[in-house]
Amino acid sequence: MGEKVVAGQFDLSDRQRYRDKLRTCLTGLERLLAEQRFDRPKNLMGLEIELNLVGADGMPRMLNGEVLERIASRDFQTELAMFNLEVNIAPHRLGGRVFDRLAEEIRTSLAYADRKAGEVDAGIVMIGILPTLDRDDLVSSNLSDVDRYTLLNDQIVAARGEDFVLDIDGVERLTCTSKSIAPEAACTSVQLHLQVTPGRFADVWNAAQAVAGVQIAVGANSPFLFGRELWRESRPPLFQQSTDTRPPELQSQGVRPRTWFGERWISSAYDLFEENLRYFPALLPICDDEDPLKVLDEGGVPSLAELVLHNGTVYRWNRPVYDIADGVPHLRVENRVLPAGPTITDVIANAAFYYGLVRALAEESRPVWTRMPFEAAAANFDAACRHGIDARMTWPRRGRYGGTVEVDAVSLVRDELLPLAETGLAAWGVEAADRDLYLGVIEERCRRRANGASWQAATFHGALEAGLSREAALAATTRRYGELMRQGEPVHTWPVGLPEPVPLG
Repeated sequence: MGEKVVAGQFDLSDRQRYRDKLRTCLTGLERLLAEQRFDRPKNLMGLEIELNLVGADGMPRMLNGEVLERIASRDFQTELAMFNLEVNIAPHRLGGRVFDRLAEEIRTSLAYADRKAGEVDAGIVMIGILPTLDRDDLVSSNLSDVDRYTLLNDQIVAARGEDFVLDIDGVERLTCTSKSIAPEAACTSVQLHLQVTPGRFADVWNAAQAVAGVQIAVGANSPFLFGRELWRESRPPLFQQSTDTRPPELQSQGVRPRTWFGERWISSAYDLFEENLRYFPALLPICDDEDPLKVLDEGGVPSLAELVLHNGTVYRWNRPVYDIADGVPHLRVENRVLPAGPTITDVIANAAFYYGLVRALAEESRPVWTRMPFEAAAANFDAACRHGIDARMTWPRRGRYGGTVEVDAVSLVRDELLPLAETGLAAWGVEAADRDLYLGVIEERCRRRANGASWQAATFHGALEAGLSREAALAATTRRYGELMRQGEPVHTWPVGLPEPVPLG
C-alpha cells in the first residue's frame, strides 16, 4: 500500500475494486463482531495532541522537518502543515493517579520538544487555532513534505472540482477561498481514545456525542482565524469547510459533509462503518492483497486495511477505530472534539471530565440518548462552538416528567455533569486526589466563566484598547499566551491583558 500512496496514480478500475474490497472488509467486521473475536476490556485510554511551531514574534514557523530531526522520537510525528507537530502518548490504564502520571509525562515530552525547537528559533504552543496565522501561511506549498498529505490534498481537491469557500459568520465574518485543504492545518486538537468492547461501543459513542457540546463549552480555545474574531471554537466550521468535497449543488441536495457530527444514535459500531461506505466515496482507493474473509476462515485476524483507510477520511467528531494489538482486534472511540491547550493541566482536566462523564452516562439505567433527540445534541455542539462557555444547551429534564429543558452550559456542568464525572472516575478506580484536582479545574472555569477562548478574546480587545493595531494585538496576545502556557497554571487563573506596555504596531 505504501508504494501506491507514493505513486498516487488511480485508474478508472481502482474505485470499483476498492468499493468491492470495502464491502468485503465490512463483511469481515460483521463476522468478527458475531464471533466475539474482540479483546476483553482493559480500561485503556490514549492521548494525542497536535501542536504549533511559533517564533518569538508569535508568528508560525514552517520548520517541523528540522524540529522532528532534532527531537528524534517516535512519539512525535508530522501533521498536515509545516508548522504542525503531533505528540502521541502511550496508552494508560484508567485508575489510580493516572492523570497526574499523564500530566508529568506530557510535561517532560513537551519541555524536551520545546528545547529542541528552540535550536531553530521556534517554540511549541498548544492552542486550537494560532491567532497569527495568515492566509499566505495556509497554502499547499506549506503542507508537510509527506506523500500521504500531498495525495490526500490532491484527491479532495479533485473531488471538490473548484476552490474551497470559507465563510464563517461570528463576532466578525470571514469570507475567503482556498485552492487546497491547507486551511485545515490551522485546526490543532486533542484526541482522546478509549478502548471498549463491541457490546459497550454504542453506549460509549452515544454518550460521547451527547456531551460533545459540553466539552466545547468548557474547553473552547479557537476564537481567531486570519485576523478575524469568529466563533469561540472556530475549528469545527473551519474543518468542515476546508475539507468539503461538495460543491454548492451537492450541499443543496443534502449530501453529507466528510467532516460530520452524524445524524442518529447508534446501536453498534457496525452502524458507523456501514454509514461510511454508504455515504462517502473513496478518496484514496488503495487496495492491498489481503483477503479478509480467507484470513478469518483460517483463524487469523484481518487488518481490514481498506476499511481503516476509508474510515480515516471521514472526519467524525467521535470516530470509531478498528485496530489490532498483539494479534487481537479491538475497538476504540476516538474523541476529536477538543482543541489543544491552553496548558497541560487544562488538557488533562478536559480528559478527566470526558472519561468520567462518558463512563457515568454509558451506565445510566435511562441513558441520556433515550431522553434527548439526536438533533438536540447536534444543536448543542453548534451552540457551544459559537458561544463557548456562555452557550445555552438543551438537556433532559430531571425527574419523572421527562422532556428537555434549556439551560446555561455552566449551570449544567456544575449542577449535574461534574457530579456524574466524579462518579464515573470513581468507577474507573481513579483516586480522589486526581478526581478533585482535575474536575476542580473544570468547576473553576465554570465559576469564573473563563476558558482559553474567553482569555484570548479579552486580552486581544485589551490590546486594541491600548492602541495596538489588529495585527500587533494578535501577535502580542499569542506571545503572552505562550508565556502563560509555559508557566503551566490553568487558564482560569490567567490574568487578562498584557503584562506591560508594548510598542505600537
